[in-house]
Amino acid sequence: MAIAAAAIGVAKAPSSIALFSRQRPKGGMFILKSSFSAQANPTRKLILYSKPGCCLCDGLKEKLQAAFILNGPDSLHDVQLQVRDITTNPQWETAYQYEIPVLARVRSDGTEETLPRLSPRLGVELVQKKLAALLRQE
Repeated sequence: MAIAAAAIGVAKAPSSIALFSRQRPKGGMFILKSSFSAQANPTRKLILYSKPGCCLCDGLKEKLQAAFILNGPDSLHDVQLQVRDITTNPQWETAYQYEIPVLARVRSDGTEETLPRLSPRLGVELVQKKLAALLRQE
């Protein structure tokens, strides 16, 4: 948890080097991209269905951000995370209102696959390892 807190503290600190860039397109979504990405266009994409005021959603988002920073064989540096606010889309709200946070990966054919729920008790390193394994499956 200290790693997550440190990563978030660094990401929020004013500096000339941003760890994450935030883009907010239409439809209640914003995209977090790691600035350490080896590629200009990430090949692996995750979607986090969330809503304002959801503490479980915020906790998962923080852990994901911290996991993207970690190096090693399970690096997630090339992953793009899109956070979708379910309150901005009636279909998302109907589908996920009782389930959030919901994490999905975007397959190579553009379809979404809902991933197994990650326990809020998992450490950042284990979140990174589990996501890397799930993203390797196709």
